[in-house]
Amino acid sequence: MSTASVRAAVVTVSDRSAAGLREDRSGPLAVAALRGAGFACADAAIVADGADAVESALREALASGARVIVTTGGTGVAPRDRTPEGTRRVLERELPGIAEELRRRGAAAKPVALLSRGIAGVAGAALIVNLPGSTGGVTDGMPLVVAVAGHVLDQLDGADH
Repeated sequence: MSTASVRAAVVTVSDRSAAGLREDRSGPLAVAALRGAGFACADAAIVADGADAVESALREALASGARVIVTTGGTGVAPRDRTPEGTRRVLERELPGIAEELRRRGAAAKPVALLSRGIAGVAGAALIVNLPGSTGGVTDGMPLVVAVAGHVLDQLDGADH
């Protein structure tokens, strides 16, 4: 699949970044990786932690026509880390192999990557993937997202295996 006209979106999930207390460093990395792969991708949207904010941001990205949506942040075990819960409200089918591989790759560099509860799946004609909020987690995870996105979109569009 040619990604030249395919829209992508990045959502950074962080209370501190949403409040302007901390610069978003992970979202721009995900945006750069998507743009580098040829996707049309606006700058990252920033929302506060919590399942409702994540669900709303994902539904907005889907309504805007995004076919690949990456979230960064909110996948850990802190009290307000609810990105997977908000994402699950939007997904129609999970793709557990993507999340498992993201954790495996991350743990090879840093064992605490196993604490990520991020999920991946499809909603309508879009792929949605949760990445950790760390720059390392995004740097390690985006090559996998980019590698599988075209095939997932082809499948969603009815292409043969």
